[in-house]
Amino acid sequence: MNEVKEALRNIEQHYKLFLQQQFTFIGALQHTRENAHDMIRPVASISQVQSYMDHHCNNSTDRRILSMFLNICNDLSKLCHKLETVHSGNNITNGILERCKLLLSHSNDLSAIRAKYPHDVVNHLSCDEAKNHYGGVVSLIPIVLDCMKEWVAHVEKLPRHTLYHVSGGSAVSEKRAPQDAPARVAVSQTPHSVHLEAQISTNNRDNVQVQGSEHVRQKNLINTENHSGKLKGPWKPPGRHA
Repeated sequence: MNEVKEALRNIEQHYKLFLQQQFTFIGALQHTRENAHDMIRPVASISQVQSYMDHHCNNSTDRRILSMFLNICNDLSKLCHKLETVHSGNNITNGILERCKLLLSHSNDLSAIRAKYPHDVVNHLSCDEAKNHYGGVVSLIPIVLDCMKEWVAHVEKLPRHTLYHVSGGSAVSEKRAPQDAPARVAVSQTPHSVHLEAQISTNNRDNVQVQGSEHVRQKNLINTENHSGKLKGPWKPPGRHA
């Protein structure tokens, strides 16, 4: 989690330097749009800025500032994927990450988004520029930064055991699991014949115990009758005796 916070702080520092040069950024977009004969449609995606820099940029100043914008977007995209490895996710944090990934998609249409207070990037544009050309592209980075700060705030409120180890501790535990699996399988897959043999042996012991108990019971009964005088010799019917 500390690595995520440090990465986010570094991106914010780069963005502050970029923000100080917003007029240079707008000027570079204006120049490259003119060179591309693309003055009607708004600057509405990261891929559009990339295309302007790659094919229609004629001076180093414009190239530097456009490259700075693209690098910050790329760093944000990398950090967005890193966040997924830090936390398993819940409805709130997953929703925030999905929005970040959508905003940072190179083909996503940014023309309708606007950064609001306390951000004033849109206020530095003319009404025509803000509404029809650059309002979305200048709003992208501050909106994504706000989303990532919101993600961090939500995650820090969660129990610590829901966090993954950024160093890969969870991966280690996952690697150990398959090694233990054969032993578990061997225990759970004991041959049926062994169970059957054990059952037969148990049944035989039970029968022997029952038979032995019956024999003892009958012997005790005979001894009791002998002592009572009922069975002292073979029985003879009453009458004359030979």
